[in-house]
Amino acid sequence: MRILITTPVFPPDLGGPAVYVPSLGRYLVDRGHEVRVVAFCEEENPAGYPFPVVAVPRVALPLRYLKSFFRILQHAGSADLVYVNEHLALLAVLAAKLRRKKSAIRVMVDGSWEIAYRYGWTQDYIDEFQGRSYGFKVWLARLLQRWWWRRVDAVVAVSDYLRRIVLGHGIDDRKVHLIHNAYHGPKAFAVSKEEARRGLGIAPDERVIVTVCRLMIWKGVDGIIKALADLPAAARLYVVGDGEELANWQNVAREHGVAERVRFAGNRPHEETLRWIRAADVFVLNSRYEGLSHTLLEVMFLGTPIVCTAVCGNPELVEHERNGLLVPFNDVPALTAAIARLLADEKLARDCAERSREKVKAFDREEAFGRLEALFQRIIAGEAPGR
Repeated sequence: MRILITTPVFPPDLGGPAVYVPSLGRYLVDRGHEVRVVAFCEEENPAGYPFPVVAVPRVALPLRYLKSFFRILQHAGSADLVYVNEHLALLAVLAAKLRRKKSAIRVMVDGSWEIAYRYGWTQDYIDEFQGRSYGFKVWLARLLQRWWWRRVDAVVAVSDYLRRIVLGHGIDDRKVHLIHNAYHGPKAFAVSKEEARRGLGIAPDERVIVTVCRLMIWKGVDGIIKALADLPAAARLYVVGDGEELANWQNVAREHGVAERVRFAGNRPHEETLRWIRAADVFVLNSRYEGLSHTLLEVMFLGTPIVCTAVCGNPELVEHERNGLLVPFNDVPALTAAIARLLADEKLARDCAERSREKVKAFDREEAFGRLEALFQRIIAGEAPGR
């Protein structure tokens, strides 16, 4: 097969597609297929991959998508299938259609909600958004999203939560395939917690809280900062990632008197990010939205106790009181209590970590990508992609 993959995020940037797309590309190449990636990317000529990467520079958003459209249109001509990994998929799907190519789309988010939330058309949670009517802009965003979901040959939902959202838009259930995200990190990680802390310059007496995310408003790092103010003085928060909310959240840390206890580490190489997770006493993900978090899968594999929000795909990974603690989004008292509990109760923290290591085995890369490969082969062969 010749597969063209599109993605809005690619290393060195953080984000689910930046983990997923390189891993999938390597898997398909190892299986004897040809792969090419069209990616929004900071680097002009990404190297070190067993497939070519066509970089789209980060210029103004409309121009960026227009450039991406012409790159996809150019390279789709030699592909058997276009696999779209972005929520603003109109131009990518249109390019595949103009080239008369088979296509599939991976759904990581309800794109109409993300657009509406980002641009202030709604302040509703994603669940509330599903059942409500809004103005013309939201109506148009939903209409366009349904258009590209209906035009592709298959929709791949990364969680059951998202599968149900897609079906709620009237998409034929035979077209919608649940293929969970998988763990894409090393099969073994030899660095101990103590070694990771020493290498990162963390003092032995610190109680370490880590979060890894793009610094976007729905990731809720401000809530973790506010919780830190009511945790023991030895507790420190390390934020790995970068984004548009950095300055705002630095101000929140100053306003709550914890600026000296919060470090914004920025984007780090993947291996170093794993060290930060390993070094943590507690990993926190206070997000308003997650499709199915690759970061949580890495945290589960590394055996770091988890506090995360009980939203969207998170409960498909973390079971409350079993392999982590679930809290409502940005409920600072609940967040504070959950973090404090894991810091104080060593047995609970250890039991959660062990159960996470066991549960993550079900999210296997070979199994997930094998199912995806088989789906691509059926689509290219012209077979009905029914589940």
